[in-house]
Amino acid sequence: MEFKPHFLTTQIGSMPYPTGSAICERIVSILDIPAWPQLPRRSFHENMYVQYSRVLPGVVLDEAKEKISFNTENDISPALEEFYNHYLAEDVDYFGLTPDYASGFYNMLDTLHKTSGEWAKGQVTGPVSVGLTVTDQNLRASLYDDMLADAIVKNTAMNARWQARQLHAVRPNVIIFVDEPYLASFGSAYISLSREQVIAILDEVYAGIHAEDALGGVHCCANTDWSVLLSTQVDILNLDAFGYLENLALYPAELRAFLDHGGIVAWGIVPTGQEIFDVNAPGLAKKLLDGLEMISQKSRARGVSIDPAELAFHSLVTPSCGLGSTTIETTERVLETLVGTSEILKKS
Repeated sequence: MEFKPHFLTTQIGSMPYPTGSAICERIVSILDIPAWPQLPRRSFHENMYVQYSRVLPGVVLDEAKEKISFNTENDISPALEEFYNHYLAEDVDYFGLTPDYASGFYNMLDTLHKTSGEWAKGQVTGPVSVGLTVTDQNLRASLYDDMLADAIVKNTAMNARWQARQLHAVRPNVIIFVDEPYLASFGSAYISLSREQVIAILDEVYAGIHAEDALGGVHCCANTDWSVLLSTQVDILNLDAFGYLENLALYPAELRAFLDHGGIVAWGIVPTGQEIFDVNAPGLAKKLLDGLEMISQKSRARGVSIDPAELAFHSLVTPSCGLGSTTIETTERVLETLVGTSEILKKS
């Protein structure tokens, strides 16, 4: 992988707008790598756990209570058979997003068709987060049901492949992020998954993404055991660098191996909460550059050489998290600060 982005900009996905057409035009005009906006305020169907669930066997949507779950009390064998028939036939279109579940995706496709550029980004909610958040009728996490867990992983991989194909039709280079907020709880009593299980689950998704000649990323918006994610086949590691940058310095050997394979770090240096009104682009650029130097020094102290300039050329910059739960005012401030921070960093 020859991609050396040197502080290009992209965003995570979710945004607080009621429709996607206007914000798509803005995203494409200001960001280096535009990503389609998820619009959870437009519809319950655009909730991050609902959006990709359309063809999952046994899935139940309670529109009134805005709740998603699985029901395995009834026989779901016919639904499973249909699901796996489409999977084994590599019927990627069957697993795709529809306009009523992802209007922002189609708004972005239209915008990209009318504009020029090199890159586009998609995203899918990761199977670990889906499987630990969406329960069955007995409130058991679906990831602990082998039948459901396998379907969740394969649905994620196939949806990611579908997105990559659609985006490749309008841009030569494509990135698909796997959003895994629940991995912040990895290693706690809340997750009884081994390191090897997490790696195998995510690598199945990345195999699908790579099969479509796209780069695979992972986004975790809080601290986690970064060595696990760095040990997968991921190409781009996205972390909340505003809050947790220093934690990456705990894994110098894994980071070194990741960089040696062409890995990219997407630094979520721009906060998405109220802090955004207390910071500015020069301060955030300095915070990130100081952080790269800190990682270099701490790595050197443990016998691992990571040059800050090398890190810089393997860096993207992003907001620290999605913006779907924020205000439009906050979102506009985040985007403006993101672009300003990137401009300063590119000159550094």
